[in-house]
Amino acid sequence: MRILVTNDDGIHGPGLVVLEEIARTLSDDVWIVAPDAERSGAGHSLTLANPLRYRKLDDRRFEVEGTPTDCVIMAARKILPGLPDLVLSGVNRGANIADDVTYSGTIAAAMEGTALGLKSIALSQVTGIYDNGESFAVARAHGAAIVKRLSTMSFGPGVLINVNFPDCRPEEMQGIEVTRQGKRDQSHLFIDERVDARGRHYYWIGSNKEKGSPPAGTDLAAVFSKRISVTPLHMNLTQVEAMDALRGVFG
Repeated sequence: MRILVTNDDGIHGPGLVVLEEIARTLSDDVWIVAPDAERSGAGHSLTLANPLRYRKLDDRRFEVEGTPTDCVIMAARKILPGLPDLVLSGVNRGANIADDVTYSGTIAAAMEGTALGLKSIALSQVTGIYDNGESFAVARAHGAAIVKRLSTMSFGPGVLINVNFPDCRPEEMQGIEVTRQGKRDQSHLFIDERVDARGRHYYWIGSNKEKGSPPAGTDLAAVFSKRISVTPLHMNLTQVEAMDALRGVFG
């Protein structure tokens, strides 16, 4: 099995090391193609106005001056000797659940793999909930078994898998749950306004750490309950249920 490993935290991201370890439990044919710097929040963006450049770091490790999406395209169409059988993206430092999936460069890399017809999995380590620092211990302990089981199944056309590991110690993990995408409480979003040394205002977008009470069966509820969340996502965003109402308006 040829495996492509990428991320959005950059070629030096600590989660990339964990994901490479996971990949090597499945195959010796592992290729690393990742952004040269952090591209968190890049979403499914392409670099179109500037040229793409990549640099070979060793035989199967490359950094790309671009987004996670760029990395997957460059890997599949230029860098690798042939298409990968599996695309693994992550392990992201922080959750990619609920509304995060539309912002996430980690998930975008898996989306691009799926668009290219490749089996693709995004993996993220939740942090900042149980004061466990930024440990990847749960991903390291359970990631290989999760990926191995997923790699044996067919996802179907247009489907990618989003895996989130809870923020706890590995021995505290409460199991694995197949979930649906949740919805964040947007009241937790805030703007942090500051003033620089020249008196000019600048801003950080942030979210507080309140967990809220998400519905059972969602990715949010699973990770808050110390369970690994496994969510199938689909590339087709059509809301079929709304089509009849629209036909009533447009005839």
